[in-house]
Formats: sequence, C-alpha cells, structure tokens
Amino acid sequence: MVGEATNLSSEDLNLCFEKMMMAGAGADRAGGVKMDGVVITEWKDIPMELLLRILSLVDEPTVIVASGVCSGWRDAICLGLTHLSLSWCKNNMNNLVLSLAPKLTKLQTLVLRQDKPQLEDNAVEAIANSCHDLQDLDLSKSFKLSDRSLYALAHGCPNLTRLNISGCTSFSDHALAYLCGFCRKLKILNLCGCVKAATDYALQAIGRNCNQLQSLNLGWCEDVGDVGVMNLAYGCPDLRSLDLCGCVCITDDSVIALANGCPHLRSLGLYYCRNITDRAIYSLAQSGVKNKPGIWESMKGRYDEEGLQSLNISQCTALTPPAVQALCDTFPALHTCSGRHSLVMSGCLNLTSVHCVCAGQSHRTASSIPHPAH
Repeated sequence: MVGEATNLSSEDLNLCFEKMMMAGAGADRAGGVKMDGVVITEWKDIPMELLLRILSLVDEPTVIVASGVCSGWRDAICLGLTHLSLSWCKNNMNNLVLSLAPKLTKLQTLVLRQDKPQLEDNAVEAIANSCHDLQDLDLSKSFKLSDRSLYALAHGCPNLTRLNISGCTSFSDHALAYLCGFCRKLKILNLCGCVKAATDYALQAIGRNCNQLQSLNLGWCEDVGDVGVMNLAYGCPDLRSLDLCGCVCITDDSVIALANGCPHLRSLGLYYCRNITDRAIYSLAQSGVKNKPGIWESMKGRYDEEGLQSLNISQCTALTPPAVQALCDTFPALHTCSGRHSLVMSGCLNLTSVHCVCAGQSHRTASSIPHPAH
C-alpha cells in the first residue's frame, strides 16, 4: 500500500543511516557515533529529540515509510507528529488513513484534500476515534463522504477550529447543524459548494453555537437566504471574512445585518448577488463611520488595518456610482487602481466612474502638473 505512494523503502532509510554513521565525526571503533555520551549504532539508539527533528525535515511519504522501520520510530511518530498532509496520495488514501489514524493520537492538523474522491466514512470515523486533539481538518472534494462523517467528527473532535469541507456535496444541513453543536471552537469554516449542507437551518445553528467564527465561505450555496445570514451576523460578531458569491437569494437585509452585527468584517464577497442595491452599500459605509470615527485622521497608514479591505460586487448590476464611491471614501483600503484590485466590480459597466482614494489623488496630482506651452 505504502509502496504505491512512494518509492522510498525502509532499506533506503537503513542505507542513509549507515552513511550517517560512517560520516560521523565522533565515530568510535565499533562504527557508532557518540552523542551526549551515548553511542548510536542502530535506529533505536537515536534520542527522541533528534528523531523528531529528523522527521520534521522530511516529507510525508518518508515519514510514513519510517513508521515501519522499527518500534522506536513508530512510537516517535505517534508521540511527535502533529501535522500531516496526505494530499500527495493518489491511490489508496482511504486504507492509508485507516492504518495510520490509530497511531496518530497527537495529530492537530490533517490535510486530506483529493484530486479524485478516495476517502470514505470509515476513514473519517477512524480519525474521530483516535485523533481527539485535531484542530485543523481539510476534507475538501471528498465526494464519497456522507453525514456519518460529520456525526463522527462531532463526537470525536470537539477541538476543531478549522474545517474545510468544500465540495462535499452529500452532507445535509441537519448533520452540519449537529456538528456545530459540539464543535463550538470553530473559527474558519469552508462550505463552498456544499449545496445541501449550507442552508438557513445550518446557518442558524452556526450563529447559535459558533460565536468565535472568523471566516466562512458559502460560495455557490444557492439555498442560503437572508434568515441564515442575519442569524450568522448577530451570532458571530467576530466575523472577519464572508464569501457569499453566488448566493443569489440574499438581499439588502443580509448586508445590513452584517454591517450592524460584524464590526470587524474585512472581506466580503457578493459576486452575482443581483438583489443587492445601494441601500446595502450605504449601510456598509455608515457602519464604517460609526465603528471607526477616527478613520479620516488615519491617513498615516494605520487605516489599512481598519474596516473593509476586500469587496467583490461583480455582476451586482443594480448598484450606482454614488453609493459605491461613498464606500470607497469611507474605507481607503478598498482599491480600484491597477495592481491593487481589492474592490472588484467586473460586469458593472455603470461603475466605471468609481475610483479609490489613491487613484483620485493620482488623478488630481497629474491634473495639477503644469503642461509646457506649445
């Protein structure tokens, strides 16, 4: 199984070890290397601290092969490995996870992103049963997973702070709501393309349970509506980044709730949200003035840390230049100038007259330069 994932074998590792012994400056007559008074002649003699350092310098396939060299290496991996990515595994990822999960009890970060669907529910259940310290889990594009996986994670991994299940189209909103009832420490949640899971029902559960949430991606979740976003806005006051691109059902009410309930909002995606009007944009501008009364005095560079820094209103064709310009004037970190497009307006031909602060300053400077007489 592992041989299909990497060409490195335990024999290769043994050869590397022998070369290290021969090259060691402190080699004794027996061919070993002295370290802190201990002669190293075999793999098992390497101190735990050095072993963990070696493991931190090699790639994941090598670490996995190393776990089969001897019991010392296996124990070191169990005790010391906290971050692991298996996204390189093109075949048999499910079996690999099933064999590794019981050993990796200290794992905190696990990346299982796939190019083609391999992962099944039994592998996620194995993770949930063994990796109780897990904080960061990437299951993106796991098309084979069902609600069983979310129920298992809810009970086995309550310390999750980051969860990426983008593209997992089989999860239901009830399973997601159940997960949020147990994983209340979530700060970053990616639900992009989770068309069945991301609904107003699930967002109500997120707003009710996950008040530490800072980043949420709801891209192309067409069942998301104003009720869900409003519950999210008032339940997650620390929200910094929200992607609502393609959420075609939301209206101004969603944006107004975000403007009033999420004073730390830095990034907002509204691509193709064609029900958004000037009313929503003015509410964002007003929130900036209300939350940051000294914003006009912050032109020394500090303003880049304040208010909206990224906004995508592409295809929001109902918006007019005065409203969007008011937003630009309120949040100087929104740029329309070349190379700094943090305000994206593609498809909005009626907004071509909108300019950011620095673009306006550049235009005024160019206009003030006297031209030579002809």
